[in-house]
Amino acid sequence: RANESLPAVSTSDAAPKVPEKSAAGFVRQHTAAAEQAAAETGIPAPFMLAQAALETGWGKREIIGRDGTNSHNLFGIKAGGNWKGPTAEVTTTEYVNGKAQKVVARFRAYGSYAESFADYAKLMKDSPRYAQIAAKATAKTGDAGAQFAMGLQKAGYATDPAYADKLTRVINTTLRIQKAAG
Repeated sequence: RANESLPAVSTSDAAPKVPEKSAAGFVRQHTAAAEQAAAETGIPAPFMLAQAALETGWGKREIIGRDGTNSHNLFGIKAGGNWKGPTAEVTTTEYVNGKAQKVVARFRAYGSYAESFADYAKLMKDSPRYAQIAAKATAKTGDAGAQFAMGLQKAGYATDPAYADKLTRVINTTLRIQKAAG
């Protein structure tokens, strides 16, 4: 296997990490944090890894604050009025009445990628909007990934009208990567 000579990715968040730029590297880098979030939510780790991959372009388009600081926000979670932590303000694309528009939005910022996964898990567990999504994600059907993706779109997780289709494709890619890694 081609990846056997690569070093294991540390789960320590003490030193800032440069995100790996390949899909397999992205999955390796974030698997431990995704598995921890899966234990708390019941949402399969590959589904969360896929969502983080979709939101960041496999780590290539992370949310960077105006001062150059990485927000470590892998899920595009916005900083609403109840958010008390640090933020990163960036221009993003939102769909309003089906039309893409550039807007400036405040996003949550974290000290590490593990914090991003933990906050995502908390959001999925505690928000009434997402209460039924974990149940769909753990369904023992061949289309559990598609049900999870559609549940997120219906709950309003993203404004992109094609979000569920895009996420379903990335979930399938993530599952193939993990299967190939053995």
